[in-house]
Amino acid sequence: MPACIAQAVKSNSSIDVPNIQNQILNDYIADMAKYASNTESVKIRSAYNSIQSQLGKDNKKFQNKIVQKGGTATIFGPSIEWLKYAGIMLECKKTEQGRLPIAVHADMSSFKIYMGDVGLLTMKSGIPAQMVLFPTNIENTFSGALAENFVAQSLVANGHPLYYWESKSIAEVDFVLQLGTEVVPVEVKTGIHTRSKSLNQFIQLYSPPYAIRISAKKAGFDNGIKAVPFYAVFCI
Repeated sequence: MPACIAQAVKSNSSIDVPNIQNQILNDYIADMAKYASNTESVKIRSAYNSIQSQLGKDNKKFQNKIVQKGGTATIFGPSIEWLKYAGIMLECKKTEQGRLPIAVHADMSSFKIYMGDVGLLTMKSGIPAQMVLFPTNIENTFSGALAENFVAQSLVANGHPLYYWESKSIAEVDFVLQLGTEVVPVEVKTGIHTRSKSLNQFIQLYSPPYAIRISAKKAGFDNGIKAVPFYAVFCI
């Protein structure tokens, strides 16, 4: 968030950033009450409060039942749209094809959601900033979700629509980009082991010109895979 960055630069410290993040999150809640009816604002808040739980699952496909037991797309569909167009939430649609044009093959009923800002997601999830900025041996099972959210936010900032690829619920690639006349798969890895059966399956099926693997490893190109460090995601 610009306000957080501006304060950190101004004070040469990040000590006040959590206060600004909390204020932004509180303002989100206030806007839901201000710009939606009472009934709808309750649904919007419920969908909004489920974001970290949705991302914490192994299967990150959005599930209405996590928002509320017995929840359906009919109940929460308008709430998701409200959050998306308010810029609070990012939507990543599923495609079962790795062919052009991606939008034609999108499954509009299956999607993942991300927070519009990964810093706000960190605050909303209750993860101490130190665990993200200065990794330790303390296990953080949410680190994969944070990494994906960071990449999703960066891709959207560069004008890329968000899609992910899934093949019969067996293989899944985090993101699929349409770059000119090519479809390029993008995998996000946080650990030191970066091999991916799903990415290999996509390559075998669709023979993309290259694939992108985003991780903490340094940049490089090997065996048709471009290694992109997290700090260089903005270049994609």
